[in-house]
Amino acid sequence: MKRLVKTLVLVSIILGFSLILAVASEYFIPGEAVRPLAVFYLSTTFNPWIPHLTVNSPEAVTAIVWDYRGLDTLFETAVFYLALIAGIALARGVSLRADPNSEGGLSVIVKTVTRITGPMIVAVGASIGLHGHLTPGGGFQGGATIAVIPLVIIIAFSVFFVIGKGVTKEKMLVLRSIGLVGIGLTALAALIIGLAVGKTAYVIQNMAKPTSEVSFPAYFNGSLVSGTLWFFNLFEMIAVAAGFTIAFLLLTYPEKKEGENA
Repeated sequence: MKRLVKTLVLVSIILGFSLILAVASEYFIPGEAVRPLAVFYLSTTFNPWIPHLTVNSPEAVTAIVWDYRGLDTLFETAVFYLALIAGIALARGVSLRADPNSEGGLSVIVKTVTRITGPMIVAVGASIGLHGHLTPGGGFQGGATIAVIPLVIIIAFSVFFVIGKGVTKEKMLVLRSIGLVGIGLTALAALIIGLAVGKTAYVIQNMAKPTSEVSFPAYFNGSLVSGTLWFFNLFEMIAVAAGFTIAFLLLTYPEKKEGENA
């Protein structure tokens, strides 16, 4: 009887949302015109003819995330770091160490496939992150993709295998801190340069602005790097990959082992 009631409630909720969507599609039709703010973004994201407004990046989302509203992204990254610190604080009594007697993991076939696909996952993640200023992607997406491989290895081999290879929460926390310091230095780079040469500059400034001549090169050795965007994506990728790895280590560490160590 309880199962029937739950099923009826679930069906009612689904039908209700379906009705709302059907009605909304009839009466709330989005306009075809592009909003003025969107027009500004699309016309300045990659436009060498207006050097004091362009970001020199064909990827509009990355340009918005790390240039037009870069300060917002910086605070979002800080919030993610603080959330990770809170998780580590809750697990401060957990001592992650390798267990030489652990023979966990899945079959030889799964482990072999993991060894083959592991480098591929890292390569794809790095490509997503480092080409985020050119194609859809970015540092967060690349870092999250790279973080898949420690999770897969934990499942295929065991968390103790990963720790035995030197991937510990302490090292990952240092790596994540390096990524955050890199983001901070990149955000302050234009301001520091401006103070050094006696010119006006701003925090998280990338290209020259109408009131500032300070600018980072859009190209390096013939390749488009879009100024600071490439570095933001690089350090964000490192920070995110390390952060998720710490979370995976803490979530997969068996409580029984911790109790035995205590």
